[in-house]
Amino acid sequence: MEIGRFLLGLCAFLYFYTSLSAESTCKLKAKFQLSGYKDVDKKTVVIGGMFPVHMRIASKDANTSRVPVSSGCEGFNFRTFRWTQTMLFAIDEINKKQDLLPNTDLGYVIYDSCFTISKAVEGTLTYLTGQDEAVPNYRCGTGAPLAALVGAGGSDLSIATARILGLYHFPQVSYSSTCSALESKFQFPTFLRTIPNDKHQSTAIAQLVLHFGWTWVGTIAAEDDYGKYGIKDFKEQVEEAGVSSPEAIRRIAQTVVESTAKIIVVFSSDVDLSPLILELLQHNVTNRTWIASEAWVTSALINQPGVSSVLGGTLGFGVKRADIPGLQRHLLDLDPYANPLTETFWETSFNCTLDYGRAVRQAKQRAKEVNGTLSRAARGVPDGLCTGSEHLAQLNNTYSDVSQLRITYSVYKAVYAVANALHNLEHCEKGQGPFVGGSCADIDKFEPWQLMYYLKNVRFKVPHTDEEIYFEDGDVKGLYDIVNWQVDSEGEISYVTVGGYNSSAPPEDRLTIMNNSILWNNEITEVSSMSIKTEFYEDWSNDAHDTCVPKIIEYLAFGEPLGITLIAISAFGALVTIGVGVVFAVHLGTPLVKANDPLLSFSLLFSLVVTFLSSIVFLGKPRHWSCMTSQVALALGFALCLSSLIGKAAVLMLRARFLKAIRIRNKAAAKAAKLAAAEAAEAAANGGSPDVVMTNTANNVDANNAADSPEVDSLTCAHQRAITAVATLIQAIACTVWLIIIPPHPIENTSTQNIKIILECDEGSVIFICCIFGYDILLALTAFVFAFIARKLEDHFSEAKSVTFGMLVFFIVWISFVPAYLSTRGKFMVAVQIFAILASSFGLLACIFLPKCYIILVKPEHNREEMMKPRPKPRDGTSTGTSASLNTAATEINTIASTAIDD
Repeated sequence: MEIGRFLLGLCAFLYFYTSLSAESTCKLKAKFQLSGYKDVDKKTVVIGGMFPVHMRIASKDANTSRVPVSSGCEGFNFRTFRWTQTMLFAIDEINKKQDLLPNTDLGYVIYDSCFTISKAVEGTLTYLTGQDEAVPNYRCGTGAPLAALVGAGGSDLSIATARILGLYHFPQVSYSSTCSALESKFQFPTFLRTIPNDKHQSTAIAQLVLHFGWTWVGTIAAEDDYGKYGIKDFKEQVEEAGVSSPEAIRRIAQTVVESTAKIIVVFSSDVDLSPLILELLQHNVTNRTWIASEAWVTSALINQPGVSSVLGGTLGFGVKRADIPGLQRHLLDLDPYANPLTETFWETSFNCTLDYGRAVRQAKQRAKEVNGTLSRAARGVPDGLCTGSEHLAQLNNTYSDVSQLRITYSVYKAVYAVANALHNLEHCEKGQGPFVGGSCADIDKFEPWQLMYYLKNVRFKVPHTDEEIYFEDGDVKGLYDIVNWQVDSEGEISYVTVGGYNSSAPPEDRLTIMNNSILWNNEITEVSSMSIKTEFYEDWSNDAHDTCVPKIIEYLAFGEPLGITLIAISAFGALVTIGVGVVFAVHLGTPLVKANDPLLSFSLLFSLVVTFLSSIVFLGKPRHWSCMTSQVALALGFALCLSSLIGKAAVLMLRARFLKAIRIRNKAAAKAAKLAAAEAAEAAANGGSPDVVMTNTANNVDANNAADSPEVDSLTCAHQRAITAVATLIQAIACTVWLIIIPPHPIENTSTQNIKIILECDEGSVIFICCIFGYDILLALTAFVFAFIARKLEDHFSEAKSVTFGMLVFFIVWISFVPAYLSTRGKFMVAVQIFAILASSFGLLACIFLPKCYIILVKPEHNREEMMKPRPKPRDGTSTGTSASLNTAATEINTIASTAIDD
């Protein structure tokens, strides 16, 4: 016991000593230099924010002999500073509400990311630890719990912060990070955003290109995840380039100058794109149509004076715009001395300084440069000193411009998303909560993962707009305005909405655009899509990729060798079918032709002629009439053919089933007769009675009555013809509806092969084409089942077997057709379809009519009534049936005589 106490005391001493040693030797290597806004005192919950207020970090020397210092920032961005103020405005607005978090006072901690990953990481770590130092895995700050991070600006910045926040299950709601890579919940489990995923925008741009028929399109992508993933999702051939160094910018500008591409798609932020636009202005690059991503489509950083010659006529996709009442007053009621970041904004806006000492030094320096000596100009109130009473309303910059609140509105929605999630968390009813045992989270000390649950499931309407916001796997639906940069008479650019894109609408209705409202760079105010297609639709690049050449027009023509071959085969098939019809008409009175309704045989031959000739209509340049005729003739031809086979096979099936029942009864009767004969013989042997002869009269009666039974004739020729007519009429009605609602029509396919324009027929509606030819497949299956059941009818000529083999050939051909059709392109797809039509038609013709023609023409001696009678009976002595004559259905059963046994 004493030893145990000793060891326990020793362990405690060592632990205490080790802790003191660690505290005396371990220290942080550097402190972060962050600027922003903070208000956490006496607050219930704190929301974090991160905005790229500056465009870059300030350059510093690479001296490694001194203590490292976190970099400062430079290049003030008025647009993103407005985003920052919008978050402050939204939090202040929420704190004043009585219907949203009425008992909770929100605080905030907002940092400037300087549009760089390193600063974004610094801000994230500082936000998590609660200090201006990074203490990994520890929360050293005190006070209100942290709710979520609103930010961090660009996609690269959010990817960096989301990886860190995801480790702690900490919610992040982004307002401008659109990169599709962020949709991965495996990598970014706590990332959400109030701006659409870029995969919607990439699809929208691709549809815009297809809408106007542009096929020679250049692309420029920023050298970050936003640009790379945006271009990756875009379906055209691209030439990716970076926009970072001056050398790269000059190289890209030269590429644009030398390229013959008139359409250029740009996935880039406004910060990265701005230097390139300035370079293009120096090269006087005009007559280009720019397709803008949402990151710069309404950016004042790009829309600078003089850019109209380059960017006039730009088309782009802007996220949803809204008006936020009260925001402009908040933006103008700014205290210049409230915060270092606000001071920087004020000094940049009015080109002055709020620091009196700095103003004096600058005045002295200017006086020295002018006179060569110090003067009295520095006395009193020096030039360049801000008074603090300057009027922000007089500024003509993007900060106070609230006409295009798009990303700003996204910031507003992000703050309200966090607030609504907190509201739901606070008002959870005990015992009905979402956590273990129905428990709820405490608004004063909740865990980040608990708020994440409410954020994922939040659903609310945004104030003033009534837009409903909810997340689906962290994303919102893709809604965009199509914005056109239109230049007025004074050279000023205005943003005009000329269409929209809705990712949740049906595919054919997602893109809407008003062609006549677009103002292009060539100063033509009204341009239709067809006029643009004239310039770009029919051209492709040459091998050197330096000029456009006409595309190859491809379709299966009548005059080419393949077309001539197919016409010859089709004509041959039609002539052979007509010849068979002539043979049947000449021998109409013969038993073989009369068997099983000759009218159905002629309708079957007529349908085969239609299918043979319909294959010819698939050839040649597609026209409206040919597209409709080819598809409808083929569908109706096969419908009539298969319906006729159903009528024939239905009778054969009923005969087979009836005669099978007769055979079963006769077998039972024969067995009973044998048993009776044996009993009679045994009785005679025991009683000494004379010889007895037994005759199976009952079986004879059953068999003889079979021919006169009404069950065999239950399906008459009239019934067969009615089945054929009704089945064909259903297909005719469906085809008529198809032609009226969404008829097949010719199209020019430019997406399958880049260097070719394939002229082909569009079926109009996938649903209709599937229903119509699916109906033909149903008819084929029905005919095959009927014929297969009747295949064992025992006669000299089995028509059921002919139909069965014909349908097997039909199925084999069309099953083989599907993979062959899908693996071909262009005119060869048409050739494969024609080959399938011809092969199936020849198969039906050969299997069904070749045996009959052989008997009629080569073996006329078999075309007699007695040859239509059944074959010799099987060994079991039962009756057999025939498919050619009803009158031979019954046969006599041999008389069974008993053996006389003497006493």
